[in-house]
Amino acid sequence: MPSTLIVTPLIDTFDNLKAQRRLLDNNELDNDDLQSNYPDLAKFLNETTRHVSAANKELSFVMEFLYIMGRKSNGTYLRFRNEIERWCLFCWQHNSKGIFEVTRKDIEAYIDFVYQPDKTWIGTSVQQRFIVKNGQSVSNIKWRPFVAKLAKSLTKKNPLQAALPDAYRPSQESLVSTFTALSVLYQHAQMEEVCDKNYVPVVKKSCPYLIKQVQRKTPDTLSQLQWEYVLGITKDACEESPKFERNLFVIATLKSLYLRVSELSEHAKWSPRMSDFSVDNDGFWYLTVFGKGNKIRDVTVPPAYMPYLKRYRLSRGLSSLPSPDEDSSMLNKLRGNGNLTSRQIRRIVEESFDLAIKALQNDGFEDDANYLMAATTHWLRHTGATEDAGSRPLKHLADELGHASSETTDKNYIQSNIKDRARSGQDRKV
Repeated sequence: MPSTLIVTPLIDTFDNLKAQRRLLDNNELDNDDLQSNYPDLAKFLNETTRHVSAANKELSFVMEFLYIMGRKSNGTYLRFRNEIERWCLFCWQHNSKGIFEVTRKDIEAYIDFVYQPDKTWIGTSVQQRFIVKNGQSVSNIKWRPFVAKLAKSLTKKNPLQAALPDAYRPSQESLVSTFTALSVLYQHAQMEEVCDKNYVPVVKKSCPYLIKQVQRKTPDTLSQLQWEYVLGITKDACEESPKFERNLFVIATLKSLYLRVSELSEHAKWSPRMSDFSVDNDGFWYLTVFGKGNKIRDVTVPPAYMPYLKRYRLSRGLSSLPSPDEDSSMLNKLRGNGNLTSRQIRRIVEESFDLAIKALQNDGFEDDANYLMAATTHWLRHTGATEDAGSRPLKHLADELGHASSETTDKNYIQSNIKDRARSGQDRKV
C-alpha cells in the first residue's frame, strides 16, 4: 500500500471523456499530451503505476465502458462514474491492486469502506472535478469521492449549518447503486474477456448493510393544503411580478402532466418546444416528451391545465395556443436564448416552495411548513399521479408516467394489495 492515500478525480464530464481517453491512450505511448492537458492526473497515474502497473490500462477500459453508458443516458453516466471512479481509487490507493485482480474479500472490504469511508474522502458539498487554468484541466482540491449532506429541512431552517464528515452514512439507494454499477462493469469486462469472474452479486447477497424492504412504500407527495398554498401563493406572486408566470407554468406542468424535470428541460438530446403541444381531431390536447430510456411518449393534457398554458404564453407575448410549426422554446430564459436546464427548473420550484413555506408559517400551519421544507421538485410528479391513481385505469396512468410496466405504477402509486389489506382490517376490535 502506498504511504499516502491520494484522493484525486480521474474522469471528466461525458463531453470531454472521448478526448480525455485519447490523451490517456497516448500516455501509454510515452506521449506527453496527458501531462500538458491533465497534469495532476498524469502525475497521479505515474505514481500509481509504480505499485499497480495496470492502472493506466484499467482507467482506459473504464473510460470506454462509461462512454458506452453515457451514450444511453447522461444520468446513468454520472451515477456510474461516481461509483466506479471511487472503486478505482480504493483498489489502487488502498489495496495496491488492479480492479481486475481483486477477490471477493476485496469487494467486501470496499463495501465496508463505502459504509464508513475515511474522513479525508468525505466532502461537505458537491464540487466539479477539474478546473481549467491556463488551458489545463487541473484537479479541484475541494473535490471528494463522497459527500456528506444535511437533510433539506435542516438547511432551510439554518442555511449556515454545514454537514459534517462524521455524520456521513450512505442511503440504501446509494448502496444499491454501488452494487449495480460494479456488477455491470464486471459483466462488461467478462464479455470483453478482460476478467473471468464477477464477485459483486455474491457480496451483495450477504451484505450486512442492505435492508430487505417489504414494508409499505409511499411516494413523497404534497398534501392538498400544501399544494393549494404552493399554487395559490405563486398565483399571488404573479400579481406582484410577471416573472412568476413562469413559476406558475412550471409547477402546474410538472404536477398536472406527471413530468420528470428532465422531460421539461433542455439537454443534449432534446430541446422542448411549444410545438410539442398538439391537438387531435376530437379536440384532445397532448404534450410530446422525451423521457427516460430515450423514449418519446405523448402525455394527455387535461382541460383544467389549459388556462395555465394560455396565461404563460400570453405573458410571453405569444398567441394563447401553440401552433404545429411554432419554434418557441418551452421555457424561456429571462436573459438570453434557449430553454432552461434541470438545475434552473429546480430553482424555480424551490422559489415557489419557499414562498409557500413562509405563508404556511404565517398562517399557523407549522407542521405543514416543516414537511414542505423536505420537498423536492420530483414530489410534484408524485403528487399529481397519486391524486389521480384512484380515478384512472392503471394502464393509462402507467403510460402517462412513462413506466415500462404497470407493476411499477401499482407498486409506487396505487399499492392495491396493501390498500386492500387496510380496508379489510378496518373492523378489527381492540
